[in-house]
Amino acid sequence: MSQKRRSSSEISETFADHLEQHGVSRRGFLKFCSSMAAALALPAGSADVMAKALSAAKRPTVIWLSFQECTGCTESITRSHTPTIENLIFDFISLDYHHTLQVAAGHQAEEARDVAMKNAYGKYLLIVDGSIPTKDGGVYSTIAGRTNLNMLEEVAAGAAALISVGTCAAYGGLPMANPNPTGAVAVTDIVKDKPVMNIPGCPPIGLVMTSAIAHFLTFGRLPAMDDLGRPKAFYGDSIHDRCYRRTFYDQGLFAKAFDDEGARKGWCLYELGCKGPTTHNACATMKWNEGTSFPIESGHPCLGCSEPNFWDAGSFYEALSVPQGRVGETVLKAAAVGVGVGVAAAALNRSKKSAAVEGRETMTVEDLKKES
Repeated sequence: MSQKRRSSSEISETFADHLEQHGVSRRGFLKFCSSMAAALALPAGSADVMAKALSAAKRPTVIWLSFQECTGCTESITRSHTPTIENLIFDFISLDYHHTLQVAAGHQAEEARDVAMKNAYGKYLLIVDGSIPTKDGGVYSTIAGRTNLNMLEEVAAGAAALISVGTCAAYGGLPMANPNPTGAVAVTDIVKDKPVMNIPGCPPIGLVMTSAIAHFLTFGRLPAMDDLGRPKAFYGDSIHDRCYRRTFYDQGLFAKAFDDEGARKGWCLYELGCKGPTTHNACATMKWNEGTSFPIESGHPCLGCSEPNFWDAGSFYEALSVPQGRVGETVLKAAAVGVGVGVAAAALNRSKKSAAVEGRETMTVEDLKKES
């Protein structure tokens, strides 16, 4: 990580130059682009276009501000495997300020941030981790004698875009939960004049964070987002829609306790409080620890951590109100119809996707920008 003022040649260095200097093979780079294109649900042929765009791009400055948080989001991103945090820091971005990962401390750390802001003013990507206290002028969390609120306002002013990682930055999270003693708020409650993307989760999946950054590197802007500011590629479906236990839900087979026969057979955890039907995230498809597992696969219901106010909503082990189409004793026929509709919708979506990529063997960055 850079702690000193970079020379003009370093600032103008492209990815291709940097990769060549550090012995990164073309094959490894294309593998990275392929995984990113797949994660971002870009059409066929996107990997080559992404590779061309990234090769010619300059390494952007990234500043990471940590406020009221637990460092869980940093722990998560350091476990992203495609790319790894080492790739991200040393090959694809210039992470010039991060409290936990940087070597410098004290005055040197703050100087590194000031220099990074000056050299890349108006172009750098700002990542914010944690909520911002506003009560009593924000005195409940400070860095180098400055409140989080003051630092966010200063750094956000020179940013091209912001990414709020974790539920605390995206929605206020645990610090904002009742009674909210510090007056904690989300990033979007403070920053109103810059594009902001939310990547909620407690913590978010590391690969989701790095994929979103890769999109910004490729296109120079944030990806398509839903009405809560989340990237659609990762938060477009509910966990329930993609959960491997969904077939048991459709059959009306539910675990009644964590150690009963149903739990041992891997039945649906809905009646144990699973919030998968109301939670949008990629946990069921991307999973954690290099795709090893996710809470439901480990036998624990989803808590809904990527949705607003999940702490105050509580009822972690209480079932949601009975959903329409609930299978089991009462509406098996309705459920069967629902399953049929779901299958038909999936087939229609596949057909639409197939039509969308037909004839797209030759693509440009502009084509990809429209798709993304």
